[in-house]
Amino acid sequence: MASCANAVRNAMPKLKTRKAAAKRFKATGTGKFLRRRAFRNHLLDHKSPKLKRHLATKAVVDERDADNVKLMIPYA
Repeated sequence: MASCANAVRNAMPKLKTRKAAAKRFKATGTGKFLRRRAFRNHLLDHKSPKLKRHLATKAVVDERDADNVKLMIPYA
């Protein structure tokens, strides 16, 4: 019984997820992360429908930023 308590005591602590990042990024099956595109919040009158449709799609997080996102969402 004591060895079981020792194992629990010596285990690494759980990693916390940054909730703001969890709401903004989604992991794909291959381990990449998806994000929203910028420039679709307001001032949409002068933007073409084609541009607005394109901005509505998801984009893949750049490989240079993927490591930071992975640290923020450790269990994704």
